[in-house]
Amino acid sequence: MGSPQFTRQMTIPEWEALFPDDDACKTYLAKRRWPSGVVTCPRCGSDKAYPLPTRPFHWQCHACSPNKAGYRFSVLVNTIFENTNIGLRQWFKVIYLMLTSKKGISSLQIQRIMGFGSYKTALYMSHRIRAALADPDFRKLIGIVEVDETFVGGKNKNRHADKRTDGLGGAGKTVVMCAVQRGGTVVARVVAAVDLLTATRFVNEAVSTKVDLVATDESNIYNRVSERSAHEFVTHSRGEYIRGEVHTCTIDGFWPLLKRGIIGTFHNVSAKYLPLYVTEFEWRYNNRDTPDIFGQAVAQC
Repeated sequence: MGSPQFTRQMTIPEWEALFPDDDACKTYLAKRRWPSGVVTCPRCGSDKAYPLPTRPFHWQCHACSPNKAGYRFSVLVNTIFENTNIGLRQWFKVIYLMLTSKKGISSLQIQRIMGFGSYKTALYMSHRIRAALADPDFRKLIGIVEVDETFVGGKNKNRHADKRTDGLGGAGKTVVMCAVQRGGTVVARVVAAVDLLTATRFVNEAVSTKVDLVATDESNIYNRVSERSAHEFVTHSRGEYIRGEVHTCTIDGFWPLLKRGIIGTFHNVSAKYLPLYVTEFEWRYNNRDTPDIFGQAVAQC
């Protein structure tokens, strides 16, 4: 399998030239959302929506209005940009900053660059963008799929005395479970525990029954995988890491991307918001070959 194709990002001058003002951003958003033009009403689905000549980037639909006054909607309807006091160009700039930062960018750094008066504004925007990056057209993985889990969180010895926990290295940490299709996409989820029931449920949700092979390590939490799919494992405890097609090397390449981003950029991520950060790095991995990842992100927002 060849290395992933490098996807070129826009430079800052290119971005500035493409989006000089909010109207340019709205035009871009409209084309991304409706490549063939607005043909249906977002409320009722009627194909009678028509543009308002007196209000740019606004449309009107009479079909879903009880009093026939018409339902008016803008290009921002049903997006994360709707009902905010933040300009669309600022939203686009934050998206651009997030996508051009290899390991992500912290909300504090966004606040500094954008000049926001409040850290909460930057945090609100970045979390909304991460939530929008969740895959709306998720398809179960096929082919050869690797499944593994990892622990995210600080070392027990570095915690304050009142926050230390008893147990092994994963005690007190948050569990992330992941499945990756070789040469394809990754599915990563924050889960409540590392046990047989949780692992079985995750595999059932993420991996197709038509899969060629599910490769894992020797952990007994994957014992039920063989009941639904072809399953082989490598025994890491005996120094076995590759046996023909059976290995978890692909997924072992995803974990550093996630952990380096969290440790090196965000430093401290709470268990409450960890799913949003996992979604961001999952999206980065899955769109590594997308020619226009900025356009793809805007379309999902």
